[in-house]
Amino acid sequence: MSLETQAEAAATRRAWALVSPALVILTVAAAGPLLIVLVYSFLTPGKYGNVVWEFSTDGWMGILYTKDIFDDTLKLADAHLTIFWRSVKLSLLTTGLTFLVGFPTAWFIATRPPKARAMWLFLITIPFWTNLLIRTFAINEVIRNEGLFNTVMIKLGLFSEPLRIINTDAAVLMGMTYVYLPLMVLPLFAAIDRFDMRLLEAGYDLYASRLQVLRRVILPIVRPGIVAGSILVFVPSLGAYVTPRVLGGGKNMMIGNFIELQFGQGRNWPLGAALSISLLMIVMVALLVYVRAASKENSHG
Repeated sequence: MSLETQAEAAATRRAWALVSPALVILTVAAAGPLLIVLVYSFLTPGKYGNVVWEFSTDGWMGILYTKDIFDDTLKLADAHLTIFWRSVKLSLLTTGLTFLVGFPTAWFIATRPPKARAMWLFLITIPFWTNLLIRTFAINEVIRNEGLFNTVMIKLGLFSEPLRIINTDAAVLMGMTYVYLPLMVLPLFAAIDRFDMRLLEAGYDLYASRLQVLRRVILPIVRPGIVAGSILVFVPSLGAYVTPRVLGGGKNMMIGNFIELQFGQGRNWPLGAALSISLLMIVMVALLVYVRAASKENSHG
């Protein structure tokens, strides 16, 4: 073995030695709790919470099926499936709305002069300085029955009585769109900022319409930003807890609220653990889609 190879091997060992404490902490702090949740999902629920250390698949069966209290027959858990469908539906709608609002916003910021661009980016990042709960209560003050929106509409004579928005899926959708909008704008801005504006001129010179330029020139080039922003919005909105709890009033639950209910009032920790792992699997699938899309972009340069 040459001296150069020995030096490279020593540098590699030294690098692994330096990074090993961080790897151990990450493994214990991240994988450890997930392993505990996975084990709990295969145990028997206790009468007053906690678990009984007896193997059982009732937690996983409880995701899709419920037992009849009289004859223990299994029937489809319609309520559970409704909550799953509502969570996925609202997360997809939130992703779509944030894109519809965030794309023009990101384009506007990216086409400003450098000094003005910095100011607009500063304004976009300001909501991150505020706690999520405070932002949720802020949008609640706008859309509640006696809130700003209804007050203005009634004074203008557009409504005769307050429009009931709070405690509905629409309220949750509006709240999550407001909360997660910056997570869509920033990746889109990063992608648009690298966009070569001369391509627009080339498209117009070839007699392309504005819609054709958007579909065939702009969107394909900024696609990595669209995918990244969509993942950044979809993943946290799928597991949202605070926003559905405040704006949904506890009636329009999502997966995060349902999991909390099982560990709290429901006292069914194995079901809550199974739901948590199921949510993690959905998020992993979404991340794999993003990684695959990103790898395709890299392979095409």
